[in-house]
Amino acid sequence: MKCFEDLKNLYDDMVEERGVEAYRYIHELLEKAQELRYAYLEEHEPKKDKGQSWRSFIGNNFEKLLQHIITEALESHEVKVIGGRKLNGRRLSQELDAVKQNLTVNYGRFGGLLPDADIVIYKPQNSQVIAVISSKTSLRERLVQTSYWKSKFQDSENTKHIKVYLITPDRDKDLTKVDPAKRQRVIAEIDLDGTYVLTTEELEESDKVKLFEHFIEDLKKLIEEN
Repeated sequence: MKCFEDLKNLYDDMVEERGVEAYRYIHELLEKAQELRYAYLEEHEPKKDKGQSWRSFIGNNFEKLLQHIITEALESHEVKVIGGRKLNGRRLSQELDAVKQNLTVNYGRFGGLLPDADIVIYKPQNSQVIAVISSKTSLRERLVQTSYWKSKFQDSENTKHIKVYLITPDRDKDLTKVDPAKRQRVIAEIDLDGTYVLTTEELEESDKVKLFEHFIEDLKKLIEEN
């Protein structure tokens, strides 16, 4: 497991084996990818800290993998899936420029700012943004940021319809229980439209916090409603 292409190929192999709902087993993919990453390091870079290298590897490639999975799963739906950083480019197509405008948060005399969105899902026919996804592996850092942008979307008629989702492995198990709920679980339940957890651990699910296997199904329902 050397680079993102190796991770992508591993997922594509899973799709061939399990079919179109392979995304439901993404936690198994991450476990296998970690094993392969450790094996690669053992052979090529034995002195490297394997745990730190894995965290860096999956941190850099987690968003790319999710974008690939979502794009594949929504292939038959009339939407496009892009990385949020793509909207920071200087020479945007007319379509992407319209997406940028539809996503920008207005700060009055200070102008507009793009939210921290790792993945953006929009309709190409009118560039309307349907949802944004935050997908960093560090939950505690990203959860408050994601909650902030959701609140800013609510301040404008132009953006209040945009759904805000978080996808996380929840390494620190901050989302595991509803009662007693940790601070992170409370924010996820109240402030976001949905949080999806990539884990093999026990998770007390709710309407707002679910296992990742439900994500694509929920996303498809949202697209159909729009």
